Amino acid sequence: MNDSKYFVKGRCTCGEIHFTVNCKPMFVHCCHCLWCQRETGSAFALNALIESEHLSITKGVVEKIRTPSNSGVGQVIVRCPECQVALWSHYGAAKEKVAFVRVGTLDNPNVCPPDIHIYTSSKQSWVELSDTAAKSEDFYRRSEVWSEESVRRYKSAIEA
Repeated sequence: MNDSKYFVKGRCTCGEIHFTVNCKPMFVHCCHCLWCQRETGSAFALNALIESEHLSITKGVVEKIRTPSNSGVGQVIVRCPECQVALWSHYGAAKEKVAFVRVGTLDNPNVCPPDIHIYTSSKQSWVELSDTAAKSEDFYRRSEVWSEESVRRYKSAIEA
């Protein structure tokens, strides 16, 4: 679903890698699991799920690092080879067909507020969650939270 009105730029910290996203995210996760806290060195990870076909590298060559994940399946983290900033990841069944774009790497991260806070059972006690996004103590069923269009987009992406 290419939305000609949606166009967001992003980059790493050093500027070696620049990328664009030309489609609204299917969904945005704010993950509070301990794994994401450790991996990011922060209280959570904020990821916008985008079909990889709508993500374009406009400058530089990224580095792909395979790492373990909490699921046991592993993940591929796409990083800048110079500053090592994580730009997006690929997880599970979707493999490289869906990118979990790190919202903080976007030039305007405000365009991707979380749709859901997940693994809130392990969130830091000082993090206060508003009522503007759904919450789940662990993961959730996509069919219960995502819009029908987003579910369709996800299925189409992984079947392509």
